Amino acid sequence: MFLRASSRFLARSAGVMKNDVSIFRYENSVCIKDRNRSRMLTRNKPLITYFRSISTTNYYRQLNQPLHPETLPRPGGIATMMRLPYQETADGLDACFVGVPMDIGTGYRSGTRFGPRHIRHESVILRAVNCSTGAEPFDSLQVADIGDVNLCMYDVQEACRNIEDQFKTIVGTGCKPLIMGGDHTITYPILKALKNKYGPVGLIQVDAHPDTSDSITGHKILHSTPIRRALEDGCLIAHKVVQIGLRGGGYSPDNFKWGKRQGFKVVRAEDCWHKSLVPLMAEIREMMGDSPVYLTFDIDGLDPSVAPGTGVIEQGGLTGIQGLEIIRGCKGLSLVGGDVTEICPQFDPTGRTCRLGADLLYELLCVLPGVKYHDLQ
Repeated sequence: MFLRASSRFLARSAGVMKNDVSIFRYENSVCIKDRNRSRMLTRNKPLITYFRSISTTNYYRQLNQPLHPETLPRPGGIATMMRLPYQETADGLDACFVGVPMDIGTGYRSGTRFGPRHIRHESVILRAVNCSTGAEPFDSLQVADIGDVNLCMYDVQEACRNIEDQFKTIVGTGCKPLIMGGDHTITYPILKALKNKYGPVGLIQVDAHPDTSDSITGHKILHSTPIRRALEDGCLIAHKVVQIGLRGGGYSPDNFKWGKRQGFKVVRAEDCWHKSLVPLMAEIREMMGDSPVYLTFDIDGLDPSVAPGTGVIEQGGLTGIQGLEIIRGCKGLSLVGGDVTEICPQFDPTGRTCRLGADLLYELLCVLPGVKYHDLQ
């Protein structure tokens, strides 16, 4: 006999089971499942997806998987992050990818509104298992792409209200958002939404710029002000804010000192040259303790030789390896989400900056609490 699974991908194990294989009906599909992996077939459509399952005593929870290239070649399929299933809301998800296509907070080279679309495009080449770290996030967490935030493209303050409201809904479900920016203004309303659920959080900020300006030409909400605004609004635990990669020029010698006076740990780019950041991340993990932590990764924190596709480049930045060390060093923290911002696809015709953004978001997924790791030795 067959049982119909619910739209939440739950099916009773009382279906037909023989030799560790179960067969059940899901809507118009017949699913044949062994202990490790499932294949969904439809009557009228070709093979549409692979996914793995985790069995419990009475239920199977079907975890979303990136679309396998043997199912559909990489250039095909719906343009979601890693070709994951698209879902309209964060309900039932442990983590989600979400885009915030905004660039009206920039004062120089715009174009980050196209970041989410191009990051998704480059993400089709990513694989499900992280063979460098042993992480297998899609065998641990329910993950989907929930699309882009609907925001006003003509008014920064209205856009920030849109972002905050929609992220309150997302994080209110318990889902941890992994965000494709978008200029760095977006981090401010996201932190406000996180405060609504978790209270003040610790912050790891990778950036060439401190983003602690008070105002620019009288405007207080821009991509150069989000960290200051977030601290003023009680979104951050000041002594658990770390800024990594700061460098370049400023409007005042006080440019990097404001954060230090608030209690921030400031790690200049020059302090990172020619060294591993693994010891730094061990220090940061001890500093953060059990506090909820958010990671914001402005792509200009990396050197323009690594990430040229951004609006305000600064020489002497972090390497790609150091970027990975920072994110992988977050394993064990109580991460509640993270973002990658300031990617301007049009300034990098090779696409490598967008590919790097996709890599960083995947690495963020791999260090979320609850992800299983395999011993690769």
